[in-house]
Amino acid sequence: MKEYFGGCHCEGVKFKFYSEKGVEIWKCNCSICEPLDYEHLFVKHDDFTIINGEELISEYSFGTKKAKHLFCKKCGIKSFYQPRSHPDSYSVNLKCVKNPPEVTNIVYFDGKNKFT
Repeated sequence: MKEYFGGCHCEGVKFKFYSEKGVEIWKCNCSICEPLDYEHLFVKHDDFTIINGEELISEYSFGTKKAKHLFCKKCGIKSFYQPRSHPDSYSVNLKCVKNPPEVTNIVYFDGKNKFT
């Protein structure tokens, strides 16, 4: 396991997490992930720590309201969130990781039709 760092655009929200050096990511076509080109890296809650800016995090839910989409109040970037598909993990946006791990596999997930 290696330590990785990430956060939002304004760097108000910063986090770290532990993951393997080679990872699988998901790409989803739902109405919120596809326009953002979000790259999901699932990280267990125990392996994830908010370093700075917890007070800057705003929550948005829609549809089933099971997913908790988290955005920086200052810059609007969604660097991680609580997905409904992995209740024991956060989904980290790989594009918001400063020193990203190598992507070894991409899973294309049909979020547009699977959870209607």
